[in-house]
Amino acid sequence: MSIISLTNVSKNYLLDTVEVRVLKDVNISIKKGEMVAIMGPSGSGKSTLMNMIGLLDRPTSGTLRLDGKEIRLTMSDKALAHLRSEKIGFVFQSFNLLPRLTALANVMMPASYAGTASGVAKEKAIEILGRVGLKDRVTHRPTEMSGGERQRVAIARALINNPEIILADEPTGNLDSKSGKEVMQVLRDLNNEGKTIIIITHDQTIADYCSRTVRILDGAVEERHG
Repeated sequence: MSIISLTNVSKNYLLDTVEVRVLKDVNISIKKGEMVAIMGPSGSGKSTLMNMIGLLDRPTSGTLRLDGKEIRLTMSDKALAHLRSEKIGFVFQSFNLLPRLTALANVMMPASYAGTASGVAKEKAIEILGRVGLKDRVTHRPTEMSGGERQRVAIARALINNPEIILADEPTGNLDSKSGKEVMQVLRDLNNEGKTIIIITHDQTIADYCSRTVRILDGAVEERHG
């Protein structure tokens, strides 16, 4: 069963008085439990496609379905935010951690926003930090960690609400090769546990970790292969 499907999805932006078509009738289906790379050069439309998949933006036309349910263009921002919180965990190239908070507090934050009791959130956060190999770094702040450790904190934060999908945008872009391999192994392990992993990348080495690659060029899906 597809957990995400885009059917004839287009996205236009208005720049001054000129309408620019960034995505052009994109058709993609991603099955539950897949690990998929979305590849394309700078300006290809892959970031816009990521925003569509992550419910961070709305298509101009076409149909987007999440877990078989159509995401209607008329849905409120609040409803979309609720869906994102339930279904999708985000991992970004720049980590997006709050520097004054410990690893534990950073990981707990999305659970707190979702209304989880602090004691329950703390217990879950400690367990997840252990799963990503950071049980001894719980009280450390981001400035006291390596880049690879910070990205693993970001992955733990993405997992705290137990989403079905992890959407990772260039997750190794700020890491050395050793740390990058460690982060990709964490993502692969999560995929082996049943999580759907979608990675936005320009790096073929990262795409090689995935079971399938979707290529996008000039806003159109150019090639798909296993």
